[in-house]
Amino acid sequence: MTYAVSGSYFESCNCDPICPCRMSDGIPGGRSTHGECLGALAWHVEAGHVGDVDVTALNVALTVRYHDDEPGSPWTIVLHVDAAASEAQRAALADVFLGKLGGPHVGALPWIRKARELVDVRVDSIELRPDGAGYVLAVGDAVRLRATQLVESTAVVRCGIPGYDQAGRELVADELTVSDEPFVWSFSGNCAFASRFDYASA
Repeated sequence: MTYAVSGSYFESCNCDPICPCRMSDGIPGGRSTHGECLGALAWHVEAGHVGDVDVTALNVALTVRYHDDEPGSPWTIVLHVDAAASEAQRAALADVFLGKLGGPHVGALPWIRKARELVDVRVDSIELRPDGAGYVLAVGDAVRLRATQLVESTAVVRCGIPGYDQAGRELVADELTVSDEPFVWSFSGNCAFASRFDYASA
């Protein structure tokens, strides 16, 4: 099945800014700040189709955990798909973001190329909106994320999840609060990142 989805990407985790996992001025990233990554990722599809299913204007979010020192650093994830979507649209989005349809970007997404535990696919209201230099994200009662303050740096920062071809903006999170069984955490002053994404089947 062919697909193409593109739009805005936003994430935050418990690492210090600039997140050491990022590529900075072409230098690949390394271990996370604290050895354990706890985060939330979100995509707003500004234009997209999966087969003949239009997924334009819909959102997807992921809550994640991994530990650098677990063999293979497997990811534990919860996928959230937009409550505003139809059942067919939700299934299509889940197939893309869980890597079931393949595509060149799949090799970069760590919860696809590494071992993973998929806890659940949940349907929630998902709001991702611009706010200053960054974004505000709300996922039902599960995620509250706001990051608007740019990190003062001249480095060109990239992240593998939206794709290293997409430079982005490193931010400081005002709030990253997750209550999404089995995940519960709250941080502020930690890293965040805003960029673009463009995933396609070929």
